[in-house]
Amino acid sequence: MSSNSFCWFDAGVNLFSQQYDDDRDQVVTQAKAAGVQQQLLISSDLAETVLNIQYCQNQSGLVTTAGVHPHQAAAVGDNWLEQLSALLAQPTVVAVGECGLDFNRMFSPKPQQISVFSAQLSLAKQQQKAVYLHERDAFPEQLELLKQHQIDRGVAHCFTGDASQLKAYLDLGLYIGITGWLCDERRAQMLRDALQYLPLDRLVLETDAPYLLPRNLTPKPKSRRNEPAYISAIAGQISVLRGWSMADISHHSQKNAEFLFTELTH
Repeated sequence: MSSNSFCWFDAGVNLFSQQYDDDRDQVVTQAKAAGVQQQLLISSDLAETVLNIQYCQNQSGLVTTAGVHPHQAAAVGDNWLEQLSALLAQPTVVAVGECGLDFNRMFSPKPQQISVFSAQLSLAKQQQKAVYLHERDAFPEQLELLKQHQIDRGVAHCFTGDASQLKAYLDLGLYIGITGWLCDERRAQMLRDALQYLPLDRLVLETDAPYLLPRNLTPKPKSRRNEPAYISAIAGQISVLRGWSMADISHHSQKNAEFLFTELTH
């Protein structure tokens, strides 16, 4: 059955990646043809937030996050928080992020990462926005900060952790973003094990395009570039591992994302 037999919400697209510079509009159009009715664009810093907002204003079915990725934490300006607060007031901005902690690559010092992340969590609570969470090799510290700020609305973007981490996020009330990482039999066993504990009503699908091209995709594009049009490959892998129908995965993941990333229900 073709991917456009169902409706999808891709809750993670890096649309202003350089990989899309030559055909950005076409990527969005192809996604819609494949049944991807809604897309959430990911912002890694304030400049990308502005680009995403401007693009969303001229496209139906697109919304965006606004925030600072931990890799960019050391680069924020003196008045970055005031700028972010203003950007969050834009009607197409539905979440704070991509924000969190990354102690793997350490592109920004730990204290700066923690400071910038904490400030964004506070802002999310003040403005009643979902948080769009990044975490790598920093789970205990991240979980503690989420608890301190009483965060109960958001998604663990591109979750690749184990069952205990998944359960901890669920206990906070958060949703779990599943990407093409799940489709990689070489490195996804821990995530596949954790997936057994994920209920349908907390599942969010995201391609994280142009990254993480699903390995189960056939035929594979020559460019090896991922696109939101390929989101059904992730759903297909989930269906195999959990036994859920594609129709159920489509319905629940879309409704979950709509609940998180639209203002209609809040």
